[in-house]
Amino acid sequence: MLIIDKLESYGFLGFARLCFQLMKTRLFYSPARLIRGPFCLRGRSRIVWGKGFTTGVGVRLDAFGEGRGKCLRIGKNVQLNDYVHIAGIESIDIGDDTLIASRVFISDHNHGAYDTKDALSSPDVAPATRPLISCPVSIGKKVWIGENVCILPGVTIGDGAIIGAGAVVTKAVPARSIAIGNPARVVRIFNDDMGEWGRV
Repeated sequence: MLIIDKLESYGFLGFARLCFQLMKTRLFYSPARLIRGPFCLRGRSRIVWGKGFTTGVGVRLDAFGEGRGKCLRIGKNVQLNDYVHIAGIESIDIGDDTLIASRVFISDHNHGAYDTKDALSSPDVAPATRPLISCPVSIGKKVWIGENVCILPGVTIGDGAIIGAGAVVTKAVPARSIAIGNPARVVRIFNDDMGEWGRV
């Protein structure tokens, strides 16, 4: 019955492609559940993911830098949808059971320094040759990140938070809150006593 349901859902060619991707995942990307291609993976030795990790098509994971430890850590049952790009040189953590929609960008670094008093990057220097300035990113457990979100260096997102579609996250988002906009701002927080999302 399950196979018939899958055939109806995906069509014959889609089902065959899914079976191939499942086999490829088990061979090359264990303990992930399903990695859909194309899948771009750079710096594999600095990336780790948990059991149940799933991706859509066109996902790109980059782990650069000279460090020996893991730079990009993805928890259990994390789902990245189509065309997610995550780029790290220092530290990006994504907690268990997090759902990330399509076309999301997450980075722990910038090309140059722009918000400090010392050693600011000059616009006369080509961006590609400016030093990479990093600050860790931490995304908690059971977080839902909407379509076209951009998460910038130094951001911490607490457990159970929701980031609305199109948001640009530049600062911390508390646990169990909803943040929207550019720059992202918190508009609701879950009230445990009332069992509802209250306005801020």
